[in-house]
Amino acid sequence: MKMLLNVGSLLLLNCLPLGLALAQSKTQLPPGGCRVEAVEYKGWHAQQMSNQWVQLTFIPQNGGRLIQFTFNGHPYLFVNPKYAGKYFPPDSKQWFNYGGDKLWLLPEGNDDEQHWVGNSDLIDDGQFTFRKISEGKECEIELTGPADPQTGIQFSRTIHLGSDSPQVRFHATMKNVTGHTVEWSMQSVSQYDTSDAAAQSRINPNFWAFTPANGSSAYLNRYHVRYGPAQNAAVSVREDGLFAVHYVHMAAELWLDSNAGWLAVLDRATNYSMVERFQFEESKPYPGKASVIFWTNGSGLQLNSEGEPVLRADEEGKPPFYMEAELNSPLCRLRAGESCHFETEWFPTRAEGDVHGITDAGILVKPLRAIRLENEKITLAGSFGVFFPGGLVVRLYDQQGASVGTVPLADVSPTELVTLQREISADAKATRLSIHLIDTHGVDRGLLGEVPLMPAEKLK
Repeated sequence: MKMLLNVGSLLLLNCLPLGLALAQSKTQLPPGGCRVEAVEYKGWHAQQMSNQWVQLTFIPQNGGRLIQFTFNGHPYLFVNPKYAGKYFPPDSKQWFNYGGDKLWLLPEGNDDEQHWVGNSDLIDDGQFTFRKISEGKECEIELTGPADPQTGIQFSRTIHLGSDSPQVRFHATMKNVTGHTVEWSMQSVSQYDTSDAAAQSRINPNFWAFTPANGSSAYLNRYHVRYGPAQNAAVSVREDGLFAVHYVHMAAELWLDSNAGWLAVLDRATNYSMVERFQFEESKPYPGKASVIFWTNGSGLQLNSEGEPVLRADEEGKPPFYMEAELNSPLCRLRAGESCHFETEWFPTRAEGDVHGITDAGILVKPLRAIRLENEKITLAGSFGVFFPGGLVVRLYDQQGASVGTVPLADVSPTELVTLQREISADAKATRLSIHLIDTHGVDRGLLGEVPLMPAEKLK
């Protein structure tokens, strides 16, 4: 769904004081809080945290997973139909890929005790306890896993959801439960569904993921292929500096030392997007230098026991189809009893076509442009997915940087793509403008763009 800002609404809002325009924006949001409740989901006994925007469904027994995340009726995460409603006790020799989102450990491997072997051991598949901390105006839950004697780690995770936006905050804790020093990184692993919305037996050919490549990357090509073909037509670093991966059903693991603090996935078939944010810590080491990892499931080339290349089917066969988006914490060196923390945020919204950047307020689908016309008019153009409901406001500045006016534009919502293609009136002295998102409480959520005014003759 697309929100097009028309001339009529702009003229009406231009006649209103900013406070009144935003007050009207608040009244359009239906009242209500958030709640936490027990539910049944695909045969599992689950817990659900929800508000008017999103539903988060957790399976505490199956490794404390967030098994599904739904925004505006759209489910984001892969749920493996092979294991729906089932539970298998932890087994370090097998992997029961239920799907969803969970916490893992890095570095992985079987070289020594400083590497996590993986599979469905206590870390991946242990039974977590569930605790409701609050609900109503603010919701918060806590999931606590068992102490793992092999790695010496115990995970816990608190998840926070307000009542007035789809923003979700995750606070992960990793505790050393041994009597000696350990060193690990926490990994937030989200398996996004890349099957066709109409039939899970078909691939969605329009699923993409993005993160900014590091301009001073430690990797040769600004990313590292840890598994899969070095030449992969589905992967690129674009001219604008964004790393982009197009989902194809081929096994590939791609590591990035991205320092911008975000990744985004975009389903161009449905125009739903998700932004995951984290705080990159420049002074701390990351596992293998990677802060972001993408994994595309599928068949992969391997050597058999005779040294000949063979095509290995993926672990589940075909289908399912999914892409993992993984955020890594810095390596934590923990003495006995110590803990470290990793905070991430999710922002579901609408987007279409492409992603050109992320701000605190939303996704830049088509970056802002502003053209100075005659008669003190300005044409605005741009397209955005916003993270919070509220109103857009234009701020105008003269050549010395002094404010020369504020123009409220229109109400906006994360459930609708915002497209600007309209004129506004502006002071003749204005040479620069910005667009801010003001939420329904009157809080400035930040920029969607700031640009100089371009004379119309320069476009000819």
